[in-house]
Amino acid sequence: MIPPFLAAVVQASPIFFDKTKTIEKIEALTRQAASDKAQLVLFPEVFIPGYPRGLTFGTLIGSRSAEGRELFLRYWENAIEVPGKETDQLARLAKETKTYLAIGVTEKDKVSDTLYCSLLYFSPEGKLIHKHRKIKPTAAERIIWGEGDGSDLTVLDTSIGKIGGLICWENYMPLARTALYDQGLEIYLAPTADCRDSWQATLNHIACESRSFVFGCNQFILKENYPADLQKMVADDLPVDCTGGSVIISPLGKTLAGPLYDKEGILYAEIDHREIIKAKMDFDVIGHYARPDIFNFEWKQKK
Repeated sequence: MIPPFLAAVVQASPIFFDKTKTIEKIEALTRQAASDKAQLVLFPEVFIPGYPRGLTFGTLIGSRSAEGRELFLRYWENAIEVPGKETDQLARLAKETKTYLAIGVTEKDKVSDTLYCSLLYFSPEGKLIHKHRKIKPTAAERIIWGEGDGSDLTVLDTSIGKIGGLICWENYMPLARTALYDQGLEIYLAPTADCRDSWQATLNHIACESRSFVFGCNQFILKENYPADLQKMVADDLPVDCTGGSVIISPLGKTLAGPLYDKEGILYAEIDHREIIKAKMDFDVIGHYARPDIFNFEWKQKK
C-alpha cells in the first residue's frame, strides 16, 4: 500500500500573455507547496500563458480581422513547445522540489504551428513523463486550439499512485472518463476554466463514479490582471473575471479542501490510498459494478 502523502492544488492568476514571467510565478508557487511537504502539485488549465477569456481574436462567423490575427500571433509567441526550453525549466523545478508537477499549457506544435490545450506531467526525477492534448476544445476555444487525437488518454503508474486527468469540459465526456477508469485511475486531475456551481457538482459526481481522489484546479483572474491594451479588447458587458472554485474531493465525494473562491491560494489534502479501497467496497466502476458482458468499450480494443 502506498503511504499517505500531501497533494496541492494551486489557484492563481498567470502573468497574462507572458510565458517567462508566468514560469517565474510557477516556480515560486511550486517551491511554496513543496516547502509545505506537497509531493503532487497541480496548476490550472493553460496557466501558460493564460486562458484568454473574453477575447474574440477578431472573429465573426464568415470573417476575421487583421487585428485579431496580430493578437493570435502574440498568444502563439507565448505558447510553448513540448519538449522545449520551457519544459526543461519545469522539469528542473520538479526535480529540485521533488514533486510530481502537473500544469496546463498552450502548446505550440513544432511542425504544424497549431496550438493545443495540453496538460503536462513532470516527475521528481526531472523528466517530462506525459503530455495530454485536449480532445475537444469547447465552443469558441476552437478558434485557437486544435483537437488532440486521443492517443494520450493515459494513466501514469507512479510512486504515489495511478495518475491521470482530463481538461475542463473533456470531463463531461463519459467515454473519455471511461478510458481513464479502465486503466485503474486513482488520482484524477481536472484543471479547468469553469468557475460555476455546476462544475462543483461535476467534480463531486466524478469522485463518486471513479472512486478516486479528484483535484479541480482553476485560475483566479480579474479583468485588471489583463495587460491594459487587452482590457480594451473585451466588451464592457462581457464578464472576464474567473472567481476560481478549486477543490479536492475524496473517493466518496467528501470535500477535503475548498472550494476556494475570490482569491489566490494553495489547497492541500492528505491522500490516503486506503480510502480508495474502502470506497470500492460497494462500487467499482471497472470491477464488481461493471458489466462487460453488456457493454463493449472499443477504445480499449484499439489500444
